[in-house]
Amino acid sequence: MKLYRTIIFLLLCCTGAVAQAKQPVDINLKPAAVPEQPWQVGFYQGGDYQDYYDYLLVTVEGLAELGWIEPLSLPDFVDGDTAAVWQWLSENVESRHLSFRKDGFYDAQWDQTRRLEVRGALLSRLNHAQDLDLMLAMGTWAGQDLANNLHRVPTVVLSASDPLSAGVIESLQDSGYEHVFASYDPGLYPQQVQLFHTLIGFKTLGVPYEDTVSGRSYAGMDMIEKAARELGFEVVPCYTQSDIAEQRIAEQSVISCFEELAPQVDAIYVTTQGGVNYRTTPRLVEIANQHGVPTFSQNGESEVRLGYLLSLARTHGLLPEGRFIAGNIGRIINGVSPRTLEQVFTGASSVVLNMKTAEEIGLYLDADLLAAADKMYWQIESPE
Repeated sequence: MKLYRTIIFLLLCCTGAVAQAKQPVDINLKPAAVPEQPWQVGFYQGGDYQDYYDYLLVTVEGLAELGWIEPLSLPDFVDGDTAAVWQWLSENVESRHLSFRKDGFYDAQWDQTRRLEVRGALLSRLNHAQDLDLMLAMGTWAGQDLANNLHRVPTVVLSASDPLSAGVIESLQDSGYEHVFASYDPGLYPQQVQLFHTLIGFKTLGVPYEDTVSGRSYAGMDMIEKAARELGFEVVPCYTQSDIAEQRIAEQSVISCFEELAPQVDAIYVTTQGGVNYRTTPRLVEIANQHGVPTFSQNGESEVRLGYLLSLARTHGLLPEGRFIAGNIGRIINGVSPRTLEQVFTGASSVVLNMKTAEEIGLYLDADLLAAADKMYWQIESPE
């Protein structure tokens, strides 16, 4: 019966993506006419973060597929360096519809004081210079700073883990602002926690996260607490530092939380935050495995490859959402109000399992767990 529930759950995870794929082609996705002048595009991020880099690349790929920019071959960049990507785009993209402004890149560098300065300068430019026609707001900080009535420039919010709880949008159906659209998959994190509990059956779940509005949003704490009430497990929090300029402090705070949580919980949900990265993950995996604690990566397959036990990851990575975002950028350029656009993106998901980690923590691989896994890693790999 438990295996049956697991299989039905996994089928439900993928239903939305199948239904979405069968939708008729929307002509508003593609260029309807050539504007007199290309739309000038700007970019704002709270700071460097791997997801922001990834989302920018897949959005650009989607724009090329739909004909908004000419086909291009992106060079290799240092992972996470969105500034380098943006500079290359500003110099190399060919398009009659879009221009990536070299001077349109804004970065708060995870510094609250700098954030206020950048926000003020950008809002002043949007209102007075009026030389930017479209803003890409990457992440929660940027979404919070631009999803408001302090300007009217069309704004696309990307890679905000939970824009609803962070106050970026008013509801799943309505951003609340005529010029704002946010891409959001509200089902992924609840599915992750439900699957983790179904397969592991933990009574206590350790969750390291930054105890701020943004930090709770990144981790999906509203969703985790709701799942805890419904499924009957206890959430054991440990507070980290995430959105700060001193990266090493953020990283050490997560390591310290793992050292605190691992001896006292049945499982750890590894949430998205600044201190969880390629530098810290090997140490975090080591701590959890030494204590025999199953871990679940909120971020997906790339982290399971490095040693976390499980994840429910997007089957085809971020590219389908990149196409979704690019299509909505196209609709905006073709005259559709950002507020009227469908914000919810539903993608197919796959269960990823690290067999070496299962061995190290002494986890019995019963039929449920093996049947649930769509992809397995047999070793704990090192960061590249």
